[in-house]
Amino acid sequence: MKSPCVKLSKIAKELSLVNLTPEIDMEEVLITTPEINRPALQIAGYYEHFENKRVQIVGYVEYSYIMQMDESKRAKSYDRFVSSGIPCVIYTTLTEPSAEMLEINRKYKVPCLSTKRTTSSFMAEIIRWLGVELAPSISLHGVLVDVYGEGVLIMGESGIGKSEAALELVRRGHRLVSDDVVIIRKVSEVTLLGSAPDVTRHFIELRGIGIIDVKTLYGVEHVKDSQAIDLVIELEEWSKEKEFDRLGLEENYKEILGNRIVCHSLPIRPGRNLAVIVETAAVNHRQKKMGYNAAVELYRRVQENFMVKRGE
Repeated sequence: MKSPCVKLSKIAKELSLVNLTPEIDMEEVLITTPEINRPALQIAGYYEHFENKRVQIVGYVEYSYIMQMDESKRAKSYDRFVSSGIPCVIYTTLTEPSAEMLEINRKYKVPCLSTKRTTSSFMAEIIRWLGVELAPSISLHGVLVDVYGEGVLIMGESGIGKSEAALELVRRGHRLVSDDVVIIRKVSEVTLLGSAPDVTRHFIELRGIGIIDVKTLYGVEHVKDSQAIDLVIELEEWSKEKEFDRLGLEENYKEILGNRIVCHSLPIRPGRNLAVIVETAAVNHRQKKMGYNAAVELYRRVQENFMVKRGE
């Protein structure tokens, strides 16, 4: 599988960075790790265990140390740093490299950028942003909808009614994230983030009608670019030979990219209102997260009733 990467030009655009070396093509610079580095030790001359593939951030401390060097030592130290194979240098907190330092960047074709933001806030933002962009990902066949704030991934065989259920949910005020193909990123050990491919974003395919643009037809309030996945609903053809869960005392899970997500199997029969069932599943899931389980409460009442009758 191809390793995830992101172009430096996209980082500059998304994080509003100022390009101090516009003659260097940032389209060719690929960032492959969400981790960053503040090169204080490297500027001081220590290059053991140096991760030169990381974005290099020069804050006020590093900048002050560089500028207090005499001119020849500064040039030698900065030359070694820039020529070590780093992808780029970003200056923060109103710091700005000298003309001589920028010339070294041009010499080795290493882009130099800057931001007015403080070092700590910028580091937090770029780590978060790169963490999402470079997270392990997978594409699954399904529909992702934001239902009452819960990300519901609807799965099932082609033609079983996933898109129709999503359209009805949109009509009921919920938000479509993706239809047909869902790109899922593992942004942490507990969070999966789902989004749509750029080509099909905000579109739904309905057999017999064709393609529908949800954003244009129903408005921007009915679409969403990304959503954390909280619940999986698998639609299955109803069969009297198969038993479906009727109480919900035990949770079933589906594993995606190593994360376990609560999963419900719903039998499909004529006359069932899938949108209402999905809404109910989403609200019930939220209720369980808040500490209340209706199935457990019913079981407790039955047990209490049984004990009372035995006492009589």
